Amino acid sequence: MSIIDLAVACAVLGAAERVDPRAIADLMMIGELGLDGRVRPVRGVLPAVLAAAEAGYRQVVVPEQTAAEASLVPDVSVLGVRTLRQLIAVLTDAPVPEEEELPEEGRPDPMLAGLSVAGAGMGVGAAVGTGAADRRPDLAEVAGQRAARKALEVAAAGSHHLFLAGPPGAGKTMLAERLPGLLPPLTRRESLEVTAVHSVAGILPPGQPLVAAPPYCAPHHSATMAALVGGGNGLPRPGAVSLAHRGVLFLDEAPEFSAQVLDALRQPLESGHVVVARSAGMVRMPARFLLLLAANPCPCGRHSYIGDGCDCSPAMVRRYQARLSGPLLDRVDLRVRVEAVSRAELTGSPGVGESTAAVAARVCEARERAAERYADTPWRTNSEVPGHELRTRWYARPGALREAERDMERGLLTARGLDRVLRVAWTVADLAGHDRPEAEDVAQALQLRTGVNRGVPAGAVGF
Repeated sequence: MSIIDLAVACAVLGAAERVDPRAIADLMMIGELGLDGRVRPVRGVLPAVLAAAEAGYRQVVVPEQTAAEASLVPDVSVLGVRTLRQLIAVLTDAPVPEEEELPEEGRPDPMLAGLSVAGAGMGVGAAVGTGAADRRPDLAEVAGQRAARKALEVAAAGSHHLFLAGPPGAGKTMLAERLPGLLPPLTRRESLEVTAVHSVAGILPPGQPLVAAPPYCAPHHSATMAALVGGGNGLPRPGAVSLAHRGVLFLDEAPEFSAQVLDALRQPLESGHVVVARSAGMVRMPARFLLLLAANPCPCGRHSYIGDGCDCSPAMVRRYQARLSGPLLDRVDLRVRVEAVSRAELTGSPGVGESTAAVAARVCEARERAAERYADTPWRTNSEVPGHELRTRWYARPGALREAERDMERGLLTARGLDRVLRVAWTVADLAGHDRPEAEDVAQALQLRTGVNRGVPAGAVGF
């Protein structure tokens, strides 16, 4: 493992009495060491320093390029070095020039003469990532789609998974891109969690080590199992479900994904983490994300209830829609049909719809109500609360669940579906300022759960 190159080199120098072993006894050293003496950056510096702090280390040495990332850990003194020679000068109290001349690339550093350092050789480049855009997409730019906009607000307020179905060009992707802007900013703890995952993946933006905004991850439908849930050669690396931790995972053209890949989402959707086992070891990675699925009604995209020019046979439509399994959709709280935008909506006055800032303010207030309600519990959003707890500790108003219970008796809702309707009803109530769900809150939750196809049993696929 190249991450321990620097530590191994200093240990060898200590054994050879070229440095005082006591000077390195309480140091945690992280970095890859090239044969030319350069200390090269590695992935996963932040989680490594976090682990070192938990183990009692208070001084760490890291590559200079990752010093800002390591400094995010409180109560830890960080030293960033460019070369082994620079570190040795610090350890031996020798003068350290401000602008040290780096050795010629590929030329061995004399300090390494006679040493055999495990792992020295090819280096790993600095972490490369794309920073957040200066201007985030605004919800006011979306024409029409009143029902879908409401679904976005409910999804953000309660962290409910959402499925948007509709023809091409209706605005499904535009809506998805604006969902992260509705989520509250990450707390300090959440920022460190997300930054640690991105550090391991090697995608932290240079100069901006701390991820402060909810991430947005939208993999292509050709993504493999390893790309989505994590994996790769050797020690597993984070996949899209972990890169979207505390943010949004958007799967556009969801039926085009492999059925095996889609069903792999079921476990992290329930547990909030994913465990990936490989020959080199087993890794448990966080994966508490908000899932947003989008799909066309059929392969050609023109299928509708009145059949507007669709060339697909009924069998093709059924096969296409069946690619999203019932057990996966049963874990999605909100299902909304996105209709095509009318000419009047598209050419109407700009800025008619609410802005992201206005909706985000209501989302923040709803989240605060939920957090206050669950203050003495391990939960913070309505989607996390087990159904048993909602039924026994936080009651809806008498008679409010009558329609939902009737749907369950008819087989239109599963037991899991009823629990999810209750969770959504609490979110709707939080947005409305109600102290507990009323009949209209439950009715809206049922509509968001079943969409336009109230006659389709929960768990069955119906676009």
